Amino acid sequence: MSASSTPTKIDIKLQEPIEWLDRDLSLLSFNERVLDWAKRPEVPLLERLRYLCIVSSNLDEFFEVRGALHNSVIHEKQKILSEKAHELVQSQYALYNDVLLPALSKQGIRLLSHSERTLAQHRWVKSFFESDVKPLLLPVGLDPAHPFPQVANKSLNFIVRLSGQDAFGRDNEIAIVKVPRSLPRVIQLPEKLAGKRKLFVSISSVIRSHLKDLFPGRVVGQFSQFRVTRHSDLAVDEEDVKNLRTALRQELVQRNYGQAIRLEVSSGCSEHLSEFLLKQFELPHSSLYRVQGPVNLVRLTQLIDLMNDSKLVFPSYKASYPAQLNSSDPIVDQLHTQSVLIHQPYESFDAVLTFLREAVRDPKVLAIKQTIYRTGTDSELMSLLHEAVQRGKEVTVVVELKARFDEEANINWAEKLEQVGAQVVYGVVGLKTHAKLLLVTRKEGRLIKRYAHLSTGNYNSKTAKLYTDLSFITSDVKLTQDVESVFNLLANQSRIPRLSKLWIAPFNLQRNLIDMIDKLALASLQKKPGRIVLKMNSLTDEKLMEALVRAGKAGVEVDLIIRGACMLPAQKPGVTDNIRVRSIIGRFLEHSRVFYFRSGNEENLYLSSADWMNRNMLRRVEVAWPIEDPQLRQRVVNECLIAYLGDNADAWLMQPDGQYVRSPHPKTRANAKKPVQPHSAQQALIELYSHRSETR
Repeated sequence: MSASSTPTKIDIKLQEPIEWLDRDLSLLSFNERVLDWAKRPEVPLLERLRYLCIVSSNLDEFFEVRGALHNSVIHEKQKILSEKAHELVQSQYALYNDVLLPALSKQGIRLLSHSERTLAQHRWVKSFFESDVKPLLLPVGLDPAHPFPQVANKSLNFIVRLSGQDAFGRDNEIAIVKVPRSLPRVIQLPEKLAGKRKLFVSISSVIRSHLKDLFPGRVVGQFSQFRVTRHSDLAVDEEDVKNLRTALRQELVQRNYGQAIRLEVSSGCSEHLSEFLLKQFELPHSSLYRVQGPVNLVRLTQLIDLMNDSKLVFPSYKASYPAQLNSSDPIVDQLHTQSVLIHQPYESFDAVLTFLREAVRDPKVLAIKQTIYRTGTDSELMSLLHEAVQRGKEVTVVVELKARFDEEANINWAEKLEQVGAQVVYGVVGLKTHAKLLLVTRKEGRLIKRYAHLSTGNYNSKTAKLYTDLSFITSDVKLTQDVESVFNLLANQSRIPRLSKLWIAPFNLQRNLIDMIDKLALASLQKKPGRIVLKMNSLTDEKLMEALVRAGKAGVEVDLIIRGACMLPAQKPGVTDNIRVRSIIGRFLEHSRVFYFRSGNEENLYLSSADWMNRNMLRRVEVAWPIEDPQLRQRVVNECLIAYLGDNADAWLMQPDGQYVRSPHPKTRANAKKPVQPHSAQQALIELYSHRSETR
């Protein structure tokens, strides 16, 4: 069922206008689902704390990126968003103080406040402050010669109100203390002071206890820790710069000092100090968040890292070597007879590195081309590309400099590769290159043979252990030729030839998806049963959502497995009766994008780097590719779709009003005739691949 030809017009009238769900509220709702993992008593304790930290990190990004829009939206939406965000933060800190801290204490893990420390512990903290902390602090007393200092995005600071006069006889009462990022946020007390327990102190508690030591001759009155979140999306006019890399590096310097969006202070912060800070940052009262605890819960991951207790974390899982591959034979040789599908993190990303490593050291390999979006600061993959240049390979790397919050790492890698002679390009002006592609060109006798790796996720060894993604390695002639054409497009912007198998944004990905959906709708109207199952991170593109609504109205059964933001309401009477939406939140971050279409007995399945968002369809270079081998296609269906549609442990089901409810546990399901075992898709896959690894 090709999507290349234009389908017959579907005569289905949609209710105008369709009332989509709000994207920002959907993002906050997603974080409520993540927070639920921190609430579950069956989850290991330190993992519950980790989920709490993840929510804080997600909220930081929400305010840094989406929060800047609040000033331009209508007042009513701004009010609703603010209330929802405040409720979520309150839930976080209530869980932290009332549930997690007491539970940690029962396990002998305590974060000691000043009042809870013994005399010996006070002495140790005092010594630590004098030797490791105080030398790095420089309090700034505010006066006309010392205006309010630049406060960096998400940095920890203290505001202090002083009485008495300074050394010059003046009454300036406000001082600011910046806490350097180099200081650890959680410090473990020595074993001799902790006994059999694990005792910690926070850096904010250490400084708070010794504020008076920073202001000799003055009396410290009111004080509070505070943290400001700033708008952090980079604004570079690509059409008006001569060197994008230089322009972005200059812009990165200013990122930490963008427009203030949110102000966090201690719950006990006085009105005088909070009003002073709001005025300095030009923020309304709705942007003030009073918290009962550390203003940056994200940094509590340091406590998790300092612990070494297997009972309090998830059981360790070691990814198995891909089932299709024989580790003793070169991967290229194995690709002569089959394409290889790797399901991460259940199967190891190391196989992808092995594929590249073999190519780098293979004298028959002439050229290597790769896209880089998020690879991290310490990357074996980038080191291998570096080695490839030194070994005389022609290496072309398409580095996306605008990968949000990875810009600096990518700029550094680009410069290092250029220095050794790699051809580094930055994609297409005005578009982000989000496609994940690796192409190896090899001389085999008189023939030139291509091998390609395509992925739904990034070339990042660390996240490959935490994110669910699908890698596909192939020597398929038509598909690898398409990949070559994409690299030519990215390098020289020449008109792309007609592709055989690959769909590419911003050219035909959205159109082909709509055509595919409309063909199923037309077939359904002709009494040919249709089925659509889509798995992705976000669904917000209006044209694609409209196509899904048309298909649902035509009788196509539509199941959407959307981890995060989804603007399409599910099972809304008269609009989306045949559309169901579920979100899976589990141990691993769901990241794979799978698009399944069936009309009668005809199946089409595509993997992709793209979510169904307007930016992915029109403002990014993305790809989708078919899985044509029946066995591999069925494997994806079984592991990525059927397993998730049957999940009754980690699934959340969208209601017609856009709210999500936990999938009812089988034992509590009404009218259950016989007990049904709870099913977690992720846990089932862990067990499946663990068993395969053992049998191998």
